[in-house]
Formats: sequence, C-alpha cells, structure tokens
Amino acid sequence: MGSSGGSIVRPRFGDAALPAIRFRIYFDDRGHIGPGKVELLEHIGRLGSIAAAGREMGMSYRRAWELVADTSRIFGRPVTTRQAGGRHGGGAALTPLGQAIITRFRAAEAAITAATDEDVTALAAEIQGPIDG
Repeated sequence: MGSSGGSIVRPRFGDAALPAIRFRIYFDDRGHIGPGKVELLEHIGRLGSIAAAGREMGMSYRRAWELVADTSRIFGRPVTTRQAGGRHGGGAALTPLGQAIITRFRAAEAAITAATDEDVTALAAEIQGPIDG
C-alpha cells in the first residue's frame, strides 16, 4: 500500500512492541478493503486532496487514484467527490459512503483488537529472544 500502517498502535510489552493484528474485509470476487485503503480515505478526508493524501502515504497520485477507484467499484458508488477549485485547483472530499467505510472499518478493527488482546499478549509473553540466523 505504500504505507507502514501508521495508524496501528502497537502496545508495549517490556522492551518490545506486541505483534499487531491487521485484517482485510473481502467482498467475494468484488475485492477487499484493508488498513491501507481506509488510511488513504482518512488522509483524503483530512487533506481534501487525493494527490496530497497519496504523497503523505508515499505513493503516486496514480496509485492513490486507483485505490480510490477500486474502493468505489467494490461498493458500486463513489467514496469521494470532486471539490471545485480556486487558485490552486480542485480537491476531493469524502462522500457519506467514504466516511461510513472509515467509521465501520475502524470499529471492526477496535473490536477485533479488544477480542484478541489477551491472547496476543500471552503469545508475546512466550517470545524468548532473538532468532539467530
């Protein structure tokens, strides 16, 4: 995705970060959404620009636009809308669908994290040092 998933919080366990759980939602053969597409939508919502959001995530405008188009295709309607430009050109805003995707994905992510926290912590406690190799 061009991003390291900067929105994922990795809890600390002693001196090491716990493993992070990342998930995707697959819609049969329509495609999937995951943390990268959702993070891109968050950046677009904050910055008002697909190009600026892509730059902030370390991807080209073309790649950012492709991910937005793919997400719109999956849901059968736009996740962003064009904003009329002034002196510096136009921009983009999230549609209600784009905002709903962010809200629902982040809620599912929080629920999964909460449901698995005890087991992930227990697994992390089993780690006994670096792997030689």
